[in-house]
Amino acid sequence: MLIPFFLMLRAERVPVTLRELLALLEGMQAGLADFDVEAFYFLARAALIKDERHIDRFDRVFAQCFRGLERVSGAEGEGPRPLPEEWLRKLAERHLTEEEKALIESLGGFDALMETLRQRLAEQQERHQGGSKWIGTAGTSPFGAYGYNPEGVRIGQPESRHRRAVKVWDRRDFRDYDDEVEFGTRNIKVALRRLRRFVREGAADELDLPATIRATAEQGYIDVVTRPERRNAVRMLMFLDVGGSMDGHVRDVEMLFSAARSEFRHLEHFYFHNCVYEGVWKTNSRRHVDRIPTEEVLRTYGSGYKLCFVGDAAMSPYELTHAGGSVEHWNSEAGAVWLERLAAQFPGHVWLNPVKADYWGYTASIGLVQRLMGGRMFPLTLSGLTDAMRALLR
Repeated sequence: MLIPFFLMLRAERVPVTLRELLALLEGMQAGLADFDVEAFYFLARAALIKDERHIDRFDRVFAQCFRGLERVSGAEGEGPRPLPEEWLRKLAERHLTEEEKALIESLGGFDALMETLRQRLAEQQERHQGGSKWIGTAGTSPFGAYGYNPEGVRIGQPESRHRRAVKVWDRRDFRDYDDEVEFGTRNIKVALRRLRRFVREGAADELDLPATIRATAEQGYIDVVTRPERRNAVRMLMFLDVGGSMDGHVRDVEMLFSAARSEFRHLEHFYFHNCVYEGVWKTNSRRHVDRIPTEEVLRTYGSGYKLCFVGDAAMSPYELTHAGGSVEHWNSEAGAVWLERLAAQFPGHVWLNPVKADYWGYTASIGLVQRLMGGRMFPLTLSGLTDAMRALLR
């Protein structure tokens, strides 16, 4: 059973060896993962993965090989394992018809929504399920989880469902994009190569054949002439949206990120969620403790850098227009302020959007971001990449 799993990991360029596979088998023989697929997952990951950069590829292979092995019953002789409480709660989740959804009114704006949440927190004393007022589950209240409201605060729900939340009151962890993804084609790299400005820099270690021939003819003996290697002098900053609605675009962004890594020698990347505010980060696993002030980015990198945002620009309009509108924290300045500062600092800027351009008109925030970018938003397609690289050259 484990040999195909091992071979698929190797095929996905996860550096696993026979010694690590034997360590996994020893752990299983010792009973570290009997009748528990979750324990087996953590045992296999601990035994086979030496670098956290490979965890996402390991997860994909594990899901492909062992999907469907989870079972509710316990070990032999223990009887059925009780259903987790969160499963039972989700059974009560209320799915509304389109007509019912249309009848639900929002609270009347961001400030009113926040004020109402403060009142609910002060008044509510116990758990509540269903209904349209209290912080609870499976209802139409603007506050809680597993219900529906066109504009609310999501509390205690691990994933996005309707993508309507104005704020998310939970600590969320995102994965870094993989910059070693291999492609079936070289089309994305070819599109990025339009953004090139070659200069000769570094040590003179490349043979200059025409100069060598000329010098040899002039001197009467072989006179080898060298010169610095030609390199792409374009300096690129990439700001990558991660998490939430971007989860459905991970594959496309990873392909772009991997291609950019290979094409641009001077590439710096930062992560953000939905919109850039006062802080960005380099590693998603430490984004809560290792934030980099956006002001520091503006001070560190000169206007000669090209700036490329990558994101679907799908968010509550409050994130762009209001202080405190961020879905995850209380921002002192609106997102539009920071986007305008970055655009002013880096005149060569574009926004790449993985959402099809035909759908942009259905999301108000995309139109707002497009105007803030001066119309320099392009779809994350081959033709869109080509147009974006041309725009950066101007």
